[in-house]
Amino acid sequence: MAKEHWKNKIQIIRSYEGKGALLSVNSMGIYFEGLNNSEIIIHFKPLNEVFNPTVFKSPYGVLLNFERELIDEDDIEYALDVMALFNKYPTLIVSPSKEVGLLQQIFKLITEEMDREAASYIMLKTVLKVLLLHLIRLQNTNFLTQDLQQKRVFQFLELMETHFLQETQTQFYAEEIGVSTKRLNQILKDKLNLTAKQIIQQRQITEAKRRLIRRDISTKELAFVLGFGAISSFSRFFKQSVGVSPSEFKRLH
Repeated sequence: MAKEHWKNKIQIIRSYEGKGALLSVNSMGIYFEGLNNSEIIIHFKPLNEVFNPTVFKSPYGVLLNFERELIDEDDIEYALDVMALFNKYPTLIVSPSKEVGLLQQIFKLITEEMDREAASYIMLKTVLKVLLLHLIRLQNTNFLTQDLQQKRVFQFLELMETHFLQETQTQFYAEEIGVSTKRLNQILKDKLNLTAKQIIQQRQITEAKRRLIRRDISTKELAFVLGFGAISSFSRFFKQSVGVSPSEFKRLH
């Protein structure tokens, strides 16, 4: 894949000071505080959230942003692990010299590949995956208290990732979690500033884009897969969210 086609899917900002727009609402962010020091403080920005401005206190911070579709292109187990990484805990502190050194090496590989004129999309995605898998392992070895409502947010996101093609109603997820639909929406609005329906629709759009780009499905088939009764309603939904029709999006990509 040519560089111009993926350069807006991943972004590295060195000496980031907390200013400037993120890639999109559908992007994830990792802020590395003190990346060149003996201790690294890592802050995670899940989907639909923003960083707390107080984290940008170090003049040596590095921000890594990437679009969700970079992880959706892999298997669902990996996507769920990454979602858990971003939604379980907001901060991870890495201090053992061996782990710090390894993180620095992985991050160097990412930046070097991005800086290449003939950078490889596959190589970049692979190194990003190595970084995320390493962070998942580090996080799993650390015990931190977790806010109850944050747990419910993660429960919802995990359930949605597994069932969004079959279940698009808030009631299904609320019953699975054990709260009312009103309470679930309150929790999601408080934590993510979106309702369950809005988050499910975002996921549908991401999946639609992924499948259209892969070109292995027609618009009619895709409408059926995503649970739409008619191709016209799916096309209208897609155009309202993306700005172009599914067929036009497919042609452009």
